[in-house]
Amino acid sequence: MLKRSQINYTVGIAKRIFAELGLRLPPFAFMTTSDWLAAGHEYDEIRDCNLGWDVTDFGMEDFALYGRCLFTLRNGKNNDAYPKSYAEKFILDPEGQRAPAHFHKSKREDIINRGIGEIVIDLASSTPDGAMDTRPLSIAIDGVRRTIQSQTRVVLKPGQSIHLEPGVIHSFWGEHGIKIDGVNYTASGEVSSVCNDFNDNFFLNGAPRFPGIEEDVARDFYLCQEYPAAK
Repeated sequence: MLKRSQINYTVGIAKRIFAELGLRLPPFAFMTTSDWLAAGHEYDEIRDCNLGWDVTDFGMEDFALYGRCLFTLRNGKNNDAYPKSYAEKFILDPEGQRAPAHFHKSKREDIINRGIGEIVIDLASSTPDGAMDTRPLSIAIDGVRRTIQSQTRVVLKPGQSIHLEPGVIHSFWGEHGIKIDGVNYTASGEVSSVCNDFNDNFFLNGAPRFPGIEEDVARDFYLCQEYPAAK
């Protein structure tokens, strides 16, 4: 299980890295548990669309290798209450840490190198039943389209972005960047269609999207799936 102390520490690092890279967070990124317990229905969009901090080890219990810390700034649900058709995230990229290889059936996304250093992405095509395939991929980097072989690695320099269509298997991580406590960090961004992290992540190894959490210390804040209901 992922320890609450690791979650608290990682979000603290993310705030430092994002600030140093000029990635400014909205006020709700800094709300405490007490703030949320007092928050009324005016904050329902944040609760209902799972905006905010998201830290996971994908149930793999090796956070240094398989993990994510990200902040969802905006998202919708394509319904009358939340008609936004888009989403945006900032992602902390410790060197070598990644999500397990996965794809989305609905979400279309751009991954952007928002920091310094490099964002390294492993890409592969998928079969109709969700297995890795050998068919070539058509990708676009900064609007320039090209065909690559499946199971190819692409490197994004600062400011570069890649467009990933539904069904493209991907896994990415940072290299180089800013060193804190012996670890190099950079940051990426994601701009996409509506993000449904509960039903539109398909991991090749069957990993769960959200972690089990060991409450070894008090939480400093709520994760995006933990907000208390408005009173």
